[in-house]
Amino acid sequence: MEYVTPAPGSSPRTVLVTGAARGLAQGIAADLAAHAYRVAFTYRPGGSGPEETLAKIRARGGDALALAADHAQPGATAAAVERAEGAFGRLDALVHGVGPIVVRAFARSSREDYAAMIDGNLGSAVEAAFAVLPGMRARGFGRLVFFGMNGSHVTLPARGMTLYGAAKAGVVAFARALALEEAAHGISVNVVEPGDIRDKTLDRAASRALPAENPTGHAGSWEDIAAAVRFVLADENGFFNGMTLGVNGGLAQPHE
Repeated sequence: MEYVTPAPGSSPRTVLVTGAARGLAQGIAADLAAHAYRVAFTYRPGGSGPEETLAKIRARGGDALALAADHAQPGATAAAVERAEGAFGRLDALVHGVGPIVVRAFARSSREDYAAMIDGNLGSAVEAAFAVLPGMRARGFGRLVFFGMNGSHVTLPARGMTLYGAAKAGVVAFARALALEEAAHGISVNVVEPGDIRDKTLDRAASRALPAENPTGHAGSWEDIAAAVRFVLADENGFFNGMTLGVNGGLAQPHE
C-alpha cells in the first residue's frame, strides 16, 4: 500500500477506524489519511461497501486497508484489530465509529432492539479496547476515541432514545474510567459527542451555508468531527485525557 509521506524524521501513526463505509467515520478516515496516518477501516458485510471510502482516501493522496467486520457479532471487532495490526505491525490509535441507532419509544421497542443497542455500541467498544490495549501498553503509547451522543456524558434524556441513550451513556462511563486506568501507559481515552449533524456528507463550507437551530445558527459537518478526532489523536495532546468533547455548535440538547 502507498501512503501520504509523513513529515521528515517522523514515523506515520497507524489507526483503525471502525464503521467507516459511510457517515462521519468515513470522513474521519479520509481526513486522517490526508494527514499522514496509515489507515485501516472496517465496513459491514452486506452493507455499504468500502469503495466510496477508498475513493475519498485516494483522492486525498492516501491509501487504506479495508476490512469486512460485523461489529455486532462477538469476536468480529477483535479479529479486525488483529488483521490491522498484522498489516501495519502495530496500531497506535483506534477510532471506534461503530454505533447503530434505534430511534423508537420504549413501548414500541423489543429485546432485540436492546441487544442491538448494547452489543453494537457498548459491547463492541469494550471488545475493541480488550483487543488494542495490550499492544499499546507494551509500546507505551495509544489513543482511543469513542463516540457518545450529544449530552450522553450527563445522561441527558431524549424521547425515542431510551435504549440508544443508555448504550451511549455506558460508552462514555466506560471510556472515562478506562482513561484513568490507562493514562500511566501513555494511553489516552476520549469521547466525541457529535451534535445533530443531519447531512454527514457535506463539508464545512457547505454546512455553514445551511441554517440550523443551534447557537451558531448553521449546521455542523464531518470536517468538524474529524478535526476534533485528529486533535485528541495527536502525539502532543496526550494530556487531554478522559474528556467528552461536544462538537455541537453550542447545542445542549440531543436534537435541534
